[in-house]
Order: sequence, then C-alpha cells, then structure tokens
Amino acid sequence: MKDIDESRAPLLDHLIELRRRLLWSFASLGACFLICLYFAKPIFAFLVQPLLRAGQGKLIYTDVFEAFFAELKVAFFAGLMLSFPLIANQLWQFIAPGLYAKEKRAFLPFLLLTPVLFLSGAAMAYYLAMPIALHFLLGYTGDIGGVKQEALPAVGNYLSFVTKFLFGFGVAFLLPVLLMLLERAGIVSRPQLIKGRRYAIVGVFAIAAVLSPPDVVSMLLLALPLVLLYELAIIGIWFTERKRARGQRSEIAPS
Repeated sequence: MKDIDESRAPLLDHLIELRRRLLWSFASLGACFLICLYFAKPIFAFLVQPLLRAGQGKLIYTDVFEAFFAELKVAFFAGLMLSFPLIANQLWQFIAPGLYAKEKRAFLPFLLLTPVLFLSGAAMAYYLAMPIALHFLLGYTGDIGGVKQEALPAVGNYLSFVTKFLFGFGVAFLLPVLLMLLERAGIVSRPQLIKGRRYAIVGVFAIAAVLSPPDVVSMLLLALPLVLLYELAIIGIWFTERKRARGQRSEIAPS
C-alpha cells in the first residue's frame, strides 16, 4: 500500500506540470488575442486584399452584430497564429524532460519545421490560391435573363472563407512532418509510402475536399501541392534513413 501511495507522486507532478503549461498557453493566447483585437481593423484590411485584387471592392453585413463579431473572430484567429510558437514551446517544455538526448535531437527539427511549413501553406493560400479562387467564384456576375446578378459578399461569409483557406492550407502543409514522424516512430516505412502512393493521392483529394472551400478550383489548388509534399516527404525520409545508417555504422565501427 505504501508503494502505491508513493507512486502517485510522479503522476501528480506531471498533472501539475501539465496544468502549468496549459495556463501559460492560454495566457499567451489571451495576450495575443488582446493585442490583435487592438489591431483588428488593420489585420482585416490585410485579409481583404485578395478580394480587392479579384475586383470586388465592397463587403456588406446584414446582421447588426456581424461586423462586431467579425472583428472578434479576426482577433482570435490572428492571436492563435501569433501565439502558436509560444504554445508549441510550452508543449516542447512539457515533453522534453521525458526524452533521451538522442530523441530530443531527432524530434526538435520537426518541431521547428512545423511553424515554417504552416506559414508557407498560409502564404500560398493568401498570395496564390485565394486570388485565383475568388476570381473564379466572383465571375458569376452579369445579366441573366434580363436580371442583373451581382456579387455582394458579406463580412462574416468572407471571413469564414479566408480563415478556412489559410488554416486549411497551413495544416495541409504539415503533411511532410506528419509522415516523417510516423516513419521515425516505425509506424510506416518509405517502401510502404511508395507502394501506397495511389491510395495516398485519393486520400489527398479527400482531405483537400474537407479543408478547402466547396468548389473544384479550391480543391485542386490544395490537392496538387499536397501531392508534391507527399513526394517531398518520401525524399526527406530517404535522406534521414541515410543519415541514420551512417550513424549506426559509426557506432559499430571498431575504435
């Protein structure tokens, strides 16, 4: 019974540490949210530039509270992206003490690569995919049977479109990190990824259909880079395999 009571201490320490890291994460998110709330209008002005480049110079709102809640959503979304490195650091501080030095060296590059890939995906969405998609989607205007059809996007609708695009592309670009971590954990191997390429392509298009707005152009704009990232992940795994093999040979080589 005494052994059981003493075994609770490490678990309690882990729970206390987890609570502390969560509190720091929420505090970081809250602070970034307040900062972004102050700059909500300039941030939203930045987000509407793809719409402006697509030839649409007007946003409307029909709900009295829509514009107000749109600013809150802009602040939260921007605060989440701004606080992501801080939250990732808290995650690393929580799991790092339980890792061996070799495991830390293996895992840290993936952690550092995550925000880079996420921002790369969001940048591609903002500068390339969104203008193309908006130009296509806003092209259904003109005279139809004597009735004028005009695009008047609402503030909340456009904000939902933007956040889904940016978040979807950002998360999708983490595919190489996910595959390389799975390979590192021994769950998948490079030959399995090569053999299952055709199924992966089908899965990529299914993921793109879920993460992108519901139109064919947006889905293709997300799916095609994902296929390329899948191939890059296979190449990256090949390089890591060679590096591990060299390390193992050096360890067993006679001194």
